[in-house]
Amino acid sequence: MGKIVGAFAGSHSPGVTGWPERAEPHKREAIEKAFAEARRRIDALAPDAIVGVSVEHFTNFNFGNLPAFAISTADSHLGPVTPEMAEFINVEQHQYPSNGALGRHIYEFALTQEFDPALVEGGMAFDENFCVPFKHFDPESKYPLVPIIVNGVNPPWPTAKRSYDFGVMIRRAIEAQDEVQRVIVVGTGGLSHWVGLPESGTVNEEFDRDFLARIESGDPEQLRSYSPQEIDAAGNGAHEIRTWIAAAGAIGAPFEVLAYEPVPEWLTGTAVAASTPGFED
Repeated sequence: MGKIVGAFAGSHSPGVTGWPERAEPHKREAIEKAFAEARRRIDALAPDAIVGVSVEHFTNFNFGNLPAFAISTADSHLGPVTPEMAEFINVEQHQYPSNGALGRHIYEFALTQEFDPALVEGGMAFDENFCVPFKHFDPESKYPLVPIIVNGVNPPWPTAKRSYDFGVMIRRAIEAQDEVQRVIVVGTGGLSHWVGLPESGTVNEEFDRDFLARIESGDPEQLRSYSPQEIDAAGNGAHEIRTWIAAAGAIGAPFEVLAYEPVPEWLTGTAVAASTPGFED
């Protein structure tokens, strides 16, 4: 039986890798140190695969086709999507290995659990959603990355409850197969930020700290009870926290916040968190 052995979450602002020097030195150091600790734990857990949960910035989808959830069953994914984006976010363009069979299993299992995600068989192109955090989490792309998308970019969004329950479904799907033994789930996005609006560059530190306290509590209801209006207070980009909520549902345990810094220069409240029950140094 497969098992989720850990969960991690991190912001994916392009500034984290594209212009890290613009942040105050102590903030940059704190975030990079947290990513390094997360990477150390990932390597120590020795996963057979990583299920990555993020949003999609109209790289593969569009307003005419924007699923609430989508799962890829391809064996590799190109990222960043263009050489220009690769230069912008300072991530070398390459193929990210995946595990298409695991993706298909999760997709088919979801259908038995009353979820109807979109099926993506041709592979996804990545933007900052996976490329930025995974430059830190897995810089050599040595772990197969199965990408799952949760709509956090344009309403109507899946509810926070639905996002958490989707994460629970991922956990059950992993446990319902025995081909892949050790799996890590990673959520990327958030925290507070505004995209394409006059408030861009603003960070709602109060919202961020409250959200991180909920993640640390391990109490599902504190995460499942968010309303879209509550999240709106932290910006249209804050709706990406659904990916963290899904990761919390997948692990079903409290997170440890490894770092949080409000970084207007990166346009984002930036954080890294880990949930590694039973982890041993």
